[in-house]
Parts: sequence; structure tokens; C-alpha cells
Amino acid sequence: MAGMADNIPLQPVRHKKRHDNKHRNGCCPWSRCCGMGDFRPRTVWLGHPEKREQRYPRNVINNQKYNFFTFLPGVLFNQFKYFFNLYFLLLACSQFVNELRLGALYTYWVPLGFVLIITIVREAVEEIRCFLRDKEVNSQIYSKLSTRGTVKVKSSGIQVGDLIIVEKNQRVPADMIFLRTSERNGKHLSVIHPNLPRRNRGEHFQTTCFSQGSCFLRTDQLDGETDWKLRLPVACTQRLPTAADLLQIRSYVYAEEPNIDIHNFIGTFTREDGDPPVNESLSIENTLWASTVIASGTVIGVVIYTGKELRSVMNTSNPRHKIGLFDLEVNCLTKILFGALVVVSLVMVALQHFAGRWYLQIFRFLLLFSNIVPISLRVNLDMGKMVFSWMIKKDSKIPGTVVRASTIPEQLGRISYLLTDKTGTLTQNEMVFRRLHLGTVAYGMDSMDEVQSHVFSAYTQPPHDVPASRAPATTKVRKTISSRVHEAVKAIALVHNVTPVYEANGVTDQAEAEQHYEDTCRVYQASSPDEVSLVQWTESVGLTLVGRDQSSMQLRTPSGQILNFTILQIFPFTYESKRMGIIVRDESTGEITFYMKGADVVMSGIVQYNDWLEEECGNMAREGLRVLVVAKKSLTEEQYQDFEARYVQAKLSVHDRSLKVATVIESLEMEMELLCLTGVEDQLQADVRPTLEILRNAGIKVWMLTGDKLETATCTAKNAHLVTRNQDIHVFRPKADRVLFTVLQVTTRSEAHLELNAFRRKHDCALVISGDSLEVCLKFYEYEFMELACQCPAVVCCRCAPTQKAQIVRLLQERTGKLTCAVGDGGNDVSMIQEADCGVGVEGKEGKQASLAADFSVTQFKHLGRLLMVHGRNSYKRSAALSQFVIHRSLCISTMQAVFSSVFYFASVPLYQGFLIIGYSTIYTMFPVFSLVLDKDVKSEVAMLYPELYKDLLKGRPLSFKTFLIWVLISIYQGSIIMYGALLLFESEFVHIVAISFTSLILTELLMVALTIQTWHWLMIVAELLSLACYIASLVFLHEFIDVYFITTLSFVWKVTVITLVSCLPLYILKYLRRRFSPPSYSKLTS
Repeated sequence: MAGMADNIPLQPVRHKKRHDNKHRNGCCPWSRCCGMGDFRPRTVWLGHPEKREQRYPRNVINNQKYNFFTFLPGVLFNQFKYFFNLYFLLLACSQFVNELRLGALYTYWVPLGFVLIITIVREAVEEIRCFLRDKEVNSQIYSKLSTRGTVKVKSSGIQVGDLIIVEKNQRVPADMIFLRTSERNGKHLSVIHPNLPRRNRGEHFQTTCFSQGSCFLRTDQLDGETDWKLRLPVACTQRLPTAADLLQIRSYVYAEEPNIDIHNFIGTFTREDGDPPVNESLSIENTLWASTVIASGTVIGVVIYTGKELRSVMNTSNPRHKIGLFDLEVNCLTKILFGALVVVSLVMVALQHFAGRWYLQIFRFLLLFSNIVPISLRVNLDMGKMVFSWMIKKDSKIPGTVVRASTIPEQLGRISYLLTDKTGTLTQNEMVFRRLHLGTVAYGMDSMDEVQSHVFSAYTQPPHDVPASRAPATTKVRKTISSRVHEAVKAIALVHNVTPVYEANGVTDQAEAEQHYEDTCRVYQASSPDEVSLVQWTESVGLTLVGRDQSSMQLRTPSGQILNFTILQIFPFTYESKRMGIIVRDESTGEITFYMKGADVVMSGIVQYNDWLEEECGNMAREGLRVLVVAKKSLTEEQYQDFEARYVQAKLSVHDRSLKVATVIESLEMEMELLCLTGVEDQLQADVRPTLEILRNAGIKVWMLTGDKLETATCTAKNAHLVTRNQDIHVFRPKADRVLFTVLQVTTRSEAHLELNAFRRKHDCALVISGDSLEVCLKFYEYEFMELACQCPAVVCCRCAPTQKAQIVRLLQERTGKLTCAVGDGGNDVSMIQEADCGVGVEGKEGKQASLAADFSVTQFKHLGRLLMVHGRNSYKRSAALSQFVIHRSLCISTMQAVFSSVFYFASVPLYQGFLIIGYSTIYTMFPVFSLVLDKDVKSEVAMLYPELYKDLLKGRPLSFKTFLIWVLISIYQGSIIMYGALLLFESEFVHIVAISFTSLILTELLMVALTIQTWHWLMIVAELLSLACYIASLVFLHEFIDVYFITTLSFVWKVTVITLVSCLPLYILKYLRRRFSPPSYSKLTS
């Protein structure tokens, strides 16, 4: 049999490839040499991995950045590719040259080694964690179907072509085509059908089942969505008597080349030994992607992609590495310090008149004044950021907040623009049914009992009508309305992807509840809250969805009768189509009906002509309701058979399948009967209004970017007080068509020009614009539009695509240079979140995809206020104080070295050597200086009460050239006073100068920390006392540098006291006078 199979011509693979260079480049650089460099379509024979046409990557998950051999070189390279780290390495290496040596080697190598050890340990811990996670996944045991029976195989040993058995609640180890399942009847399974999420799928899928098998997947680890997905096996293999028969048939799967699209798949299944040969089309519903989990039954699949070609791996791209504005500013200051270092070194050599080997002297002075550029600055700031991130996570007032990017917490303190999604972020994404509109009559919440009575009468009245001659006119009208209401309710109860779930409740078990359709045990599962609210509403008016599987649906009438419908086709909702449809056959009458519901924008061109649809859609949207249009079309058996034949044919095509399938479906979508409009309300999240008011008062401009329609978005903006009551709203462009009652879009350059001029004449006006109009404006007048939009107090962009959201963020950053923060809860917000300077994900009902992609994750929108006003503000102010104090500490000792060298004829001799120079920036001053991360100018309650305090930070005043210059002058003053004071007061020996100056320097630093602190914390006092105790205790061991007997004399004590007072007292006096006559804004709130 194997020999025969070898002679069978394989399906040719001459198809256009969809390459993605971005992800291809992320693959192994040696893969091309191994025959894996080019992604190609493939023919995979069932159970025969040895027949592969090409080499495929091993099925190993590897998320590590390094391996055992590359770890140390890799970490060191990543450290020393930055100039300043390389600079400190060169300084340390220079000490091996005798002419350049200034002291003991450890004075340069110990600080550098300390920084490197911290980095290496941090990277090693991360790599070990990653290795253990990967090892756990790669070592999972699976069952493989082979000619020897069922054998055990590790996940890492799975190959393309293997037949793998995956049990319930087990992770799918590789990308597979679903062949068989133990679940013969999917009726009791508690998931949606087909339950495809609202994504841009670009394809409609047929779900007519040729067999009774199905399974369900949990995909939250792949796409972030919490709902389950239905998957169907290949019909031909599901019909086989036993699983072992899979190895006895001659069959193969033709699969497209690997790509990153997790929502689409094109392939075919061929069985060649059949009579006639079987050829089935394969789509997304026949796939089992790796990293998903089987939620029901046991499945068998054939592996088609492994290792680096897995969909999940190809989608794991490293997001943009965000570097904070604060880090860039500190980097700029460090460059200035390096320039000062070079200048001081050149001046010192120039004052020696470039005598002798002056070029060596330049290097010696560069080494001598190397403290001007503080090596400890980066370590202090990184440790500070870790503390700020820990404080955010531990804040009990914003529970559940997660910091995923611990490198940018101070960015939260300088946000100028906040861009937020609407649904699920500002609103709860919990839908409540509010209105049913039939054109001539509308039913609100107060008149649902009328709908209920109409439905009840439709199913309880005798089928024969009252003769028209004997019935009054009113009865005739009432019957007409009754039948219209009944048709509308039935359509709403059928056109959805909801599945009723039956759970044991302690009294009734699951099987019994399902058999008797027990109301108390039933809950509804769906990919969209809108769907659930509609089905719950039909239940409340008497028509209940009680059962559903992949091929049928059961409704219960008010009288308890069960209506059976066969599902012939279903067309899921997509972002492109903005509609969903279903074709069902009523089992009692045999009637075939095509039901459809969707957005008014697309449905207005599908339904028959009417004069009320557009106007009523606008009215309902202005009330803040989400509107859906419901329509139907009756089909004859011949019409349906003709459609099915064309549909199946379109699905079998490999080229342009999506386009052909969509064309066939559109042939049905003509002249449909308009049944009704439904309106559901999405309620606001808790405390959205006060949070938006806090942000507005803090000087942050809020833009709302949503995919919803213009009227709904505008209504939500007003309801949330994003647009205040006294503000006008300018809509691009408010020219209403009197026939269609629609707001026309800006479509040409001239229209955009006129509209921009009209908008320019308005002041303090909120802007509302649709995605289409925005695209035209940005195409022709990008600069002018952004200039006007940035002046608006609020902007609402509706009908926004995910890519447009990211584009708006990018334009704001480029045009204003200000920091942006993007907030969202759905997968369509990920691009915006990753593009913004700070991305905040809200864990919502649409899954965790946004929160996993974000820098910060919160559970509710209202937590954003505290995250920015308290933690953002504190992080920025503390980082600014910490960085400037570390620079001050380094400049002080460098100034003393400069004074010392100039007094002693510009000699390149170090003032402090050995442990003194190391201890100064570590155990003697590190704890007090680092304790500045606990400092705060106002209490958190005050910061929330007065958000105007946040506005001061937007100008970047805590860390500016002005504050930097002030600290430089303070450093020069204190360094000069200490050094000149020590030289003036020393008696006979050089060690006395060292003792007096170094002790004064330590005390000055401790006092300066005390001077800088605004709110004392007990740990600050401990840090001060601990550092002082460490210095006093270490004096016993420093007899090589300090005269121990001299420091016990009264002469030493009064000299150190005088020098310390002269260096610090004037600064205390200046601080007092400044607070007295020019107090900062927060001081009035703390008094």
C-alpha cells in the first residue's frame, strides 16, 4: 500500500504565497540553510510523516532570548551596545595600563561589576522561568495513532503528518486538521454555534453537518476571547467505523502556506481510494490551532504545522519596546555631563600648558573626573521603577491592577491625551433590551406586556381566520399588528449564534435539565452581549430558545409547544459585513426562510424600499440605543437547492474563495422584507462621569474612538459628560439629506476644505467625525485637521477601524510631541494600545486580549483616575528627585576632586582611593538617596480631590534644564565649600584633609536628603541612621585612608561641624524663604 501511495501524483502547489516578512524575519536565521526558510503550501499524508515533501521545524516551543552558550555574551552585548555602559567598561579596562592607573583596580571594577551582576541575575531569573515554562509545555505527553497501535509521544516529538489524540481539557500541541471526535451528538454542548468572534474574518462559513460529530475549543490563550468555538471534523473521516481505519485509507490534506491569520484557513481533504474519490473543502471550522484547549470529548487530528510555523508562534511578535520620555530626558542630561567631563579634563591639561605627554594626562583626568557621569544613576532609576510598579499592584483602592511594563510608570504622570474606546470601556457591555419598532408602532419597556399578549394570541388562537364580513375593522388591524409582532419576535429568536446551556443546580442534574428544558438550569452563551439580551427578551415575551446543536434549533411557545427548526446555513457576523444571517427550515410546515439582522448602514440597501427605516434608526441612536435591523426572505425548495450548489462550489475553490463565497451569499441578500428594528442600551461603567471630570480638570484631553455609529457615539459622549452641557458639538459634516434623513460623509477634497473652514470659526466646540470623513481629511489636510482637533476640548471618532485608531494615536504623537494614553478592552483596541506611549487595558467581557497587550491592566475605567493622579504623579516626581540627587551626589565629589587638583598644581592624583570612593556611592549614601522613592508632596486623597495639581507636571518642571542647572550650582557650591574648608582648616598631614572633607561630604549628603524630603516615612529615618552608623563603624577599618586617632579629637569634630553647616545652612535658609514668599501650588493644600 505504501508503494502504491508513493506513485500517486501529489496535488501541485503552484499557488500565490502570502508572505509576511515581519514575522518571517523573526524565525531562526539558520532556517533557510535547513530547508525551512520559505513558507510553502504542503500536502500532508495521514499517518505518514515520512512522506513529507520538505523539512519542517521541530515542534518545540522556545520563548527564551538566549541559550546556555549565548546567555553571557548576549547579555553583555545588550549592555555594552549603549555608549555609557561601554564608556564605563573602557574606564575600568584602562586601569590595566600602568600609565593610566589611578588607584586600586576594584575602585572601577566593583561598581561596574555590581551593575552587571544585577542585570545578569535579573536576566537569568527571567530566562530560567521561561525555560521551565517551555520545558513543561514541550514535555507534555500525548497519544499518537500509529501502525503499532497507540503510542505515547512528547509534544516536542510530534511531526507533520502524525495522527494525534487529544483528550478533554488537554492543550492542542500543534496546528491540526480535525478528523474525528468521540462526541457523536453535539446537542448538549454548552457553547455557541458557530461562535466565531466579531473579527474581520473575510469569509462566511457553511455549517451544515454531514455527521453528528463536533467539538468545542477554549481559545482564550490564543485570541484572548473567553467564549468557546465550535469545530467540525472532516465528514469523510468522521464516518469511518474506527479510528484505526484512518491509517488504512489513502488520503491527504492539502494545506495553505503557514501565515499569521488565526481566523482563516484554506485547504482541501482528499481520499483517493474512495469510489468515487472524496474531495472536501477545509476552512477555519475544521482546524485545531496549537495553544487552544479541547473543551469537550476526545479528538483525533492530523498535524499540518509545527514549531515556528504554528499560528500561535507566528502571532507572538515582540511589541514595540517603549522608552519613556523621562528616560530620554535623563539620557540627554547624561550627555551634557559627559560633555562637561571632557571640557573639565581639557581645561586641566590646558592649564598645564599641554606639557609632556599631555594626551595621557587627558585620559588620566577623564578617569579622575569619571564620577561626573554617575554609573549608579541607571541602577537607582530601574530599582525605583520596580518599587513604583509594586506600589501600583499593592494599592487596595485599585484592586486587580497589573503592571506589565515596569519600565514606564513615570509616563503616567505626564499624559496630555487620553484616547478611549466606548463599548466595554466607558460602557458596561451589558445590554438591556429597550425598544421594538415595527414602523407604524413602537414598543418600549412599559408596553412589553402588549408584545407578550400578541405572541400568546399567535400561538393560542385557532388557525382559521374570522370571516372579514363578520369582523369589525379594528379586529382586522389588531390581527395584522399581532401577526407582524409575532413574525418579528420569531425572527429575533432565530437569527443569532446563542446556545442554551443546562447546568446542574443541586436539585436537577444536567441530563435531566436538558431533557425537560428546565428553565432554572438554563443560561445563554454567546460571543456578543447584544445577542444574549435579544434572546432573553424573546424568552420574557413568551418565545424561548430551549435547545440548539449544529444542525437544529428548538423554540418553546407560551403554550409549551416545541417548534423544531433545521439549520441549513449560517453566516456569522464579521466587521466587514456588519450583518449575520441564517437559513432555517420549519419542520412542521417545511417552509425555508432566510433571516438576517445587521447594522442599518448595510441593511438599508438589502431590504425593500420603505420611508421610515433611516429616520427611526437615527431617533433610536440619539437616545443612546444600539440599533439592529431585522429582515427575512422566504425561499422555495428550488431556490435553496440552487443556492446550496453554488455555495458548495464556491467553498471548494482555493483561489479567491472568500470573494466567491461572499458573491454567492449576496445573491440572496436582495429585496428582503423589513420586519423590525431592535434597540438595546449599553449602560455606563461605574463612576465614568466623575473620572472623566477628574481627567478634564487635570488638563488631559479625552478622545473617544469607537466603531459604533455617529448618533450612538454622540449620545454616549453626552451621557458620560465627555461633552459638557454648555459645549457645542460640531459634526463633520451636518448636511442632512431630506429624503434619506442621513448625515452625508465628507468625500472630496473641496468638501473637506469647506468643512474645515466652517469648523475653524467655532470656539470651545467638541468635534464628532466618522472614520470615512476622517480618512478624507487626513489624506488632503492632515496638518490643518490635527491642528484644529488638538484645540478641541473633546473629540469623538465614530465608525473607526482598529488601524484608524492606531493612526490617530500616531498622528497625535507626531504633531503635538505630547504623551498619549490609550484605553480599551477588546481585541480591536490592541493596535491603539500598543501604539500609545501608555497602553491601559480594561479586563472586560470581550476577553483579555487588550489587557494582555497593554502596559497596565485595570479592572474598571474609574481606576484610571487614581492610576494617573496618584501613582503617575508620584512616580514622575520621585523619579525626577531621585535622578537629580544621584547627579548631585556625583557632581559634589567631582567638584572636590577638581578643587583638589587645581590647588596641587593640576596634578592628576585622586583625592579618595580604594573603599572610600566605592563606599561613598553605595553603603554610605545609597539607602537615604533611594528612600526618596517613598517621598510625596501631598496625600493621595488630596491629589484625587485637586486634579489641577497634575496639570503642573505636563510642563515637565520637576526635571528640566532649569532644575538641573540649580542642582549643578548646588553641587559646585557644596563641593567647593567642603574642599576649601578642609584645606583651610587642616593642620599638618594629608590624611587630615581626607578625614575632614570625606566626613563633611557624607554628612552633607545625609542632610541634603533630609532637606529634599517633603513627607517623612519611617523607612527614611531608618535609612539615614543606618548610613551614618555604617560610616562610623567602618572608620575602624579605614586606617589606611583616615587617621583614626584624629577623628576622635575635638578639633576634628568642630571643623567638620563648621564645614557642614556652611555647606548646608544657606540652602536651608533659601528653601525657607522660597516656601515663605513663593510657595508651590501644593503647599496651600498641605498646610
